[in-house]
Formats: sequence, structure tokens, C-alpha cells
Amino acid sequence: MSARGLHDFAGYIFDLDGTVYLGEHLLPGAEEALASLRAAGKHVAFVSNNPLGRASEYVAKLNDLGVHASPEEVINSAGALRLSLSEKRPGAHVFLIGEEPVREELTAGGFVLTDSPQEAEVVVVSWDRQVTYAQLNQAFAALRRGAYFVATHPDVTCPLPGGSEWLDAGAFIALFEAAIGRKVDAIAGKPSPLMLEVILHQWGLPPSECLLVGDRLETDIALGRRAGVATALVLTGVTSPDQATAHPRQPDFILQSIAELA
Repeated sequence: MSARGLHDFAGYIFDLDGTVYLGEHLLPGAEEALASLRAAGKHVAFVSNNPLGRASEYVAKLNDLGVHASPEEVINSAGALRLSLSEKRPGAHVFLIGEEPVREELTAGGFVLTDSPQEAEVVVVSWDRQVTYAQLNQAFAALRRGAYFVATHPDVTCPLPGGSEWLDAGAFIALFEAAIGRKVDAIAGKPSPLMLEVILHQWGLPPSECLLVGDRLETDIALGRRAGVATALVLTGVTSPDQATAHPRQPDFILQSIAELA
């Protein structure tokens, strides 16, 4: 458990769905909690593993729900991947398994998108609901030639209303890892620390000065631990009180909701 109080940090990073809102509804106390942090001069940011939600769309949704946010305060897995690749493989030729929002991020980052396995220096794997067998084979060929292998996020499935699921990026990652006999080189989304590294760099803060707030032990809390930031688990999302207290690696704080930050 953290030796610091819940309100003693300089920066606060929030997961979105299950933490700030549920679906299309703001969680009780979220507006007041976030406003009070800003009034106290705290840094605030929002993170999401969903590569298909553009930062501008998250900002519009938060503002519509009554929560102030600006585009530079929101980062998803596609944005984090773009920033990371800009440092490691600037201007590279990229073969993409992914949808239009990820394509937009890569184009904005100055990368050259290619359909040629021979030209591809990087293979980016994301969530793609229109992918074909031919595209999977071309990505496989590029990876077999030694292309740098990165992914937006590790989620194997995406839950849908009614309890069903779709295959997500993690399933494609596993397919390629099995085919080429090596692990993915980097993953931008939670629980990889890449997103937090980007935010902390922008803020100029060390990990010890920040608190990550989320509703998932396996992604949000695991991310905080990997990045060296304090963690607060809220019980408004997927994690039950019994799961929270039984987990072998406890978060620094367990909150009934984000309202406790007010």
C-alpha cells in the first residue's frame, strides 16, 4: 500500500469505461472528482486500450457528459504506438493489420503504409474486423523476413452487449507468434507501460508523483505496477469487492468509486 495519501500526487491518470463512465452514462461523482483535482492544480489524463476511438471522439464524449478534457489529455493504444514508433522506427514502411483510425494515426506520424511484404520494415497488428486471409499471409511474410513486430493492445477478445465476444488484436498476436516462432517486439496498450511513459514524459513527472485509477486488475493495476506508479482500483467496473481483496498483488488504494477523489 502507498505511504502517500490519495490526494498527495501531482498527476492522475484515469481509465475511462468502468472508471469515469459506464457506456453512455457518467458515473456518480466523476464530474466533481475530476473538477476538484483540476482546481487543486493536478495533472489529469485519460487512457484507453481501444485503438478505434479517436482522441477527439473521447474528448467530445467526456465534454458531453460534463467532464472537461482536451485532446492532449487523452491517449489510446494507437496513439501510444505512433509516438513509440516515431522514436524507434521514424518514417518506416509499415504493413498494417488494423482499421481506419489506426491508419490515420500512422499516417499522421509520417509512416509510409505499404501492402508489400518485401517493403514492410514494421508490421503493426491491431483490431481489424475486415481482415482477409491474404492480408494475414502478407503480414506473416513480412514478419518472416524480419520486420519489427508491434501491436496496439493485447486484448484477445472484445466483449459485446449480451455476453458475446469478437476476436481482438491479442488473437492475431498469438497467431503470428506461433507462426514465426518469436514474441511480439512491443505492445503499446495496457498493461504495457508505453502509454504511461508517454504521459509522464509530457508532464515531466517521475512515476512516484502519479496515481493510476482503473477498474481492471489485469490491465489497469498491472500497468501501474509495471510503470512504477501508485494504483487505485475502483469497484464501479468489472472487478468485484471479493476479487479485489483476494488478488495476490493489491493496489495501493481500493475505492468504491472515483467520487472518493473529490
